[in-house]
Amino acid sequence: MPKIKNNSVREIFLVTLAAVILLASNVFFVTISKVHLRSGVDLSSYANSANYVHEVTKALRGNIYDRSGIVIAQDSRTYNIVCILDENRPSIEGTIAYVKDKEKTARILSKVLRMDYDKILDYLKQDVYQTELGYGGRKLSKSIKDEIDSYELPGIEFTDSVQRIYPMGQFASNLIGYAQSDESGSTIGKMGIELYLDPYLSGIDGSRTYQADEHGYVLPGMQEEVVSARNGNNVYMTLDGGIQETLEESMRTTMNTFNTTRVWGGAMEVKTGKVIAWGQSPSFDPNTLENITDYTNIGAQIPYEPGSTMKSFVWAATINEGKYDETMVTDGNQFCFSSDENNNPVRTYSADHIGCIYNAGEKKYGMVDLDHGMIYSLNTVAGTLENELISPDIYLDYVKKFGFFENVGTDGLPESKGTLNFTYAYDKMNLSFGQGSTATMLQLFQAYSAIFSDGTMVKPYFIESVRDSYDNSVIYQAETTVKGHPITEETARHMQKIMYRVINDEDGTAKWYRIPETDMIAKTGTSEVAVNGSYNNARTITSVMAAMPADDPQVLVYYAFEADNAVDSHYWVDAQKNFFRKVAITYGFAEGSSSAPEQDVPGESETVSITEMPTVVNHSIDYAKKTLEAEGASVVVLGDGSNVIRQYPRAGETLATGQRVFLLSDTQTFTMPDLTGWTRKDVAGLWDVSGFGFQLSGTGKVVSQSVAAGTPVTKGTEIRVEFE
Repeated sequence: MPKIKNNSVREIFLVTLAAVILLASNVFFVTISKVHLRSGVDLSSYANSANYVHEVTKALRGNIYDRSGIVIAQDSRTYNIVCILDENRPSIEGTIAYVKDKEKTARILSKVLRMDYDKILDYLKQDVYQTELGYGGRKLSKSIKDEIDSYELPGIEFTDSVQRIYPMGQFASNLIGYAQSDESGSTIGKMGIELYLDPYLSGIDGSRTYQADEHGYVLPGMQEEVVSARNGNNVYMTLDGGIQETLEESMRTTMNTFNTTRVWGGAMEVKTGKVIAWGQSPSFDPNTLENITDYTNIGAQIPYEPGSTMKSFVWAATINEGKYDETMVTDGNQFCFSSDENNNPVRTYSADHIGCIYNAGEKKYGMVDLDHGMIYSLNTVAGTLENELISPDIYLDYVKKFGFFENVGTDGLPESKGTLNFTYAYDKMNLSFGQGSTATMLQLFQAYSAIFSDGTMVKPYFIESVRDSYDNSVIYQAETTVKGHPITEETARHMQKIMYRVINDEDGTAKWYRIPETDMIAKTGTSEVAVNGSYNNARTITSVMAAMPADDPQVLVYYAFEADNAVDSHYWVDAQKNFFRKVAITYGFAEGSSSAPEQDVPGESETVSITEMPTVVNHSIDYAKKTLEAEGASVVVLGDGSNVIRQYPRAGETLATGQRVFLLSDTQTFTMPDLTGWTRKDVAGLWDVSGFGFQLSGTGKVVSQSVAAGTPVTKGTEIRVEFE
């Protein structure tokens, strides 16, 4: 290390000493004379009162992402313009601190804000100390603020605020919930994941304490203390953005097809318990919070009579008890019963009975084997299994082993246990085919994980991880939780064999749910809804539980809706199939067979392949386009640059044939694409990769955009997109 000469040391010492003396003299001069030495400002009006100002710097709330890193919820710091108009505002070192040249200021702000010049000038000509500029000067992006700052306009200052935004709009909204600003300006979780994980998502506010003049203007050299804000942690969900969006679209289709009160459904990985889709309709857009009719999460909080999807468990119990004989035949017409001393149903063919159970529509099937009891979904055969091959008490024991009538305990979400009615013979008979007692979709997910696997039952979960927003270190990492083994692997495989026939036999009740991508196994359900305490068959819940692929189930899918009773509710199932096909394609079950799940005309198809998104950042646009188009992607280039700066999807994520891929080559401008017909996921991808400001409204697909296709868009432009 070279030595420093004595003269150099002396010079450094003298300069440092002079600076210290100047600072000390400034403070001393302020203390004695109450005049700021450098600016000459008279401080006597507030020096004796120790005019300290304490400001809070709001921390940003952590983001919520789907499993691929798509933003579901994020804080956006916005800025409001404040124009100081009082010419008595003290100048600092010769620089005025108020709007002196009103015409110039109005001209520049009019250009940047795209506001009317005369309107801005009217604001600036008011006889007030300070003013804002109305709506046009509020909620500005940082890029707009920075552009205005670059003009160094005297008297133009900013206040900031934080707004919670949800780029995907209505997207598992009753699960995600929403957060809002409280009276202090802090963003607080009010519902759903936003509420339950509020301690993780919330940050720690910072502060700034300083001395200022009577108008709040900071004087150079005065004391200032700054404590930086600490932003909240990021939450990564197990939800898949593309599958979730397709579920939302399917539910809207069902709402429009039937006189539907509500629709709910989802999907889960069978072996891990990761919930990849979870939704209900009607729901709400958390950006607007308009027309919220129901704050409950149907899948976890609303128990209902699940109908014939419960039959799988009486079949599984009978098989697991060793009482199932595939060659046995039984009466498929009706099951009339009396009651024994324990209030158990006892089959009788005499006129002396307390009740009879019939199949849907009171249809008679004669003598049928047990497998066809499941394939046809016969209430009469379910009663036979429960009451003649095993017993109601044994069946109840299995139902409880499958986790019904107890909370699942998932990620802190509020749940309902459901209601067990098991006192009288009618109650016990009804439990065999899913009436009388209630369950939740969350419980069905957990219970069916055993039937669709090797008998291992896992707990569903939604939160994959919580990560530090600064260094991405893991604060919480979810793991698969095994809740039990209610049946053996042999029983599970036997059940899967029967359920394959439910959907693939020509007389199976689920045959209308077949999709071309892959074989599935399934069980349908139709339950009567009690109206005013009685069943009149006026309203029903139509549901289906399925898993794919049939030979090694990986993902279960469930879909249900309540509507006026319709005999064709299991026939008009394009909405459900659209959802199932998206799952199959996303997971690669299609194996190159047919069809994009978002096609408008059922039956039209194209070859689809699934691959991994490559890394094209820092490559040339030509190379990236050639590479991605070879995979069948629809490439959208943003900007006129020659190299890729940013890409969407990110490297390693799923890439399907026909999927839109965005390549950003310029961070400041691009030519606006025609968004007509785009989905929210498409627009969210454009938003994500460009970083430009978007305002989204409505649901469905894009019908209008505020910036016309082909128009050059610069950083800071607000782009409004409407879906329908």
